Amino acid sequence: MEKAVLFAAVLCVSYLLDTEVNSLEQEALRGDVFNATVDQSKETDVEPRGDEPSEPEPTVAVSDFETTYNYVLSRLAAMDQAIHRLNVGHYTLDVKVTQLLDRISRLDGKLADLEDTIQQVSLFSKQNRKEIGRLEGCQKGRRMSYKCFLVYRTYETYAGASQQCQERGGRMAMPRDRKEQEALAEYVRNAFHPGNWPVWLGINDLRSEGLYLFDDSTRVTYFQWRKHFLSSQPDGGKRENCVAMSSDDGDWWDNYCDRRMYYLCEFDI
Repeated sequence: MEKAVLFAAVLCVSYLLDTEVNSLEQEALRGDVFNATVDQSKETDVEPRGDEPSEPEPTVAVSDFETTYNYVLSRLAAMDQAIHRLNVGHYTLDVKVTQLLDRISRLDGKLADLEDTIQQVSLFSKQNRKEIGRLEGCQKGRRMSYKCFLVYRTYETYAGASQQCQERGGRMAMPRDRKEQEALAEYVRNAFHPGNWPVWLGINDLRSEGLYLFDDSTRVTYFQWRKHFLSSQPDGGKRENCVAMSSDDGDWWDNYCDRRMYYLCEFDI
């Protein structure tokens, strides 16, 4: 847009200058005709003497207007060259910008491929970890019918323990009947003998007070609460909603879910 305005202005200036020059040239032509007529009349009236030397013809001085006109033309020519150089530079810049955008586009494609590769590697890593967790659970833990149990001696909250079991390809231990409960209690007792340590089970009543569910949201039908005249479980009310097993006798206790303790995972065979 700026180039078009500049070019139109140049054309207008050139047209005005040409018009003015034509007008001055016509006036000068009329003046030359008049001077020629006067000179002829003088020559007829006065004859030159033979002994008088002839005077040299005067040279025509360049007018101020012609000087200004030539200067304007030279400036216009310089402006035209500058505009040409600007156009060349603009074209070169356009080419470089186009090349840069093309490279950025190719780089975006490579980054997208790299992100896909990273996601695939992450997925394979998670799958491998789950497979390794299942193998570890059966090799290091206790195998019983179609499941394997493994205790982990790292402190986690109930939610943290559930997440760790899932990342290893399993879930928190969920004894569904007396047989599983007794086998699990024996395994935990032997793992911590002679000490007594509570370990998380996959049981809670977070959804509704008194409604105990396994970590997979199925309902608990068998219970192994501690029964004692001094402290019978559960006794925490709405404050203690997650269940742990005592390692010395296998009894269940309700606890604060944000308490950090050891935990048990189970894996399907």
